[in-house]
Amino acid sequence: MYNVPDQTGKYAVVTGANSGTGKETTRRLAAAGARVVMAVRTVAKGEAARAEILAQHPGALLDVRRVDLADLESVREFADGLIADGVPLDLLVNNAGVMVPPERMTTADGFELQFGSNFLGPFALTVRLLPLLLKAPAPRVATMSSGVATRGKINFDDLNWERRYRPAAAYAQSKLADLMMGRHLATIAAERGWPLLSTIAHPGYTRTNLQTAGPSLGREKPSPAARLLVRVPLPSQGVEQGAEPLLVAAVSAEAKPREYYGPSEWFGLVGPAKLAKTPRSALDDEVAARLWTTAEQLTGVRLPAVV
Repeated sequence: MYNVPDQTGKYAVVTGANSGTGKETTRRLAAAGARVVMAVRTVAKGEAARAEILAQHPGALLDVRRVDLADLESVREFADGLIADGVPLDLLVNNAGVMVPPERMTTADGFELQFGSNFLGPFALTVRLLPLLLKAPAPRVATMSSGVATRGKINFDDLNWERRYRPAAAYAQSKLADLMMGRHLATIAAERGWPLLSTIAHPGYTRTNLQTAGPSLGREKPSPAARLLVRVPLPSQGVEQGAEPLLVAAVSAEAKPREYYGPSEWFGLVGPAKLAKTPRSALDDEVAARLWTTAEQLTGVRLPAVV
């Protein structure tokens, strides 16, 4: 298992910290000494996860705060609360997401749910928190993508899937967008001379509630897609291993800008973290720049002129 280096004195935000890779990332960062803000949509679930972690690590420094990445006003309120505290932010981990809801659903702002929750929400959160990140001596942003980003395509003509919604294709687009966001943020940091390190990861086939919660949205019983996802006869792993690419991206001293981490075995499905091959579709810097500009226009959140 990856040994998280000492994080004493570090201040981190982890989205989706109440379950899955988010909770495991929170647990291991806190165990290494970091103070972690558990950014969750449902506070009660966050408090339950906090209690679970504290039972294992009584000295953990954990703060549960609400943010709904499918609601840009919630993102603003969350970011404003942190900015009002004024504490420099060493690490932002964009982990939360939703996966393949069977029918097209929308965010509070009218965006297709996966594009809005998985990409536009984290984008707005990252940009809003840049002033706090850039107050830290060596800030980092680690963003969770997915192995299915390889099959994604940024469809600028219909980013919100208003014409013909396809759950898996919409998910792949949103996770490709995450990968491109992480890479383009590194480009911006280099252009502006910021000491910020932006990296990306994917968890391979890690067993979490993501595989069932999304496909069951809006249904009392799991959909056929949800049942299929948990029965697929492929190698899988628990969150202890599945969180490691994200942890390496977030804290490894060897990590470099734009690097992408994933499992090392079974075609990237399981195993210890290693550098992953970036999909060809994510290498187009002009598309990444256009996507960033489009996200600014859609969210109304733009890079600060001066930090």
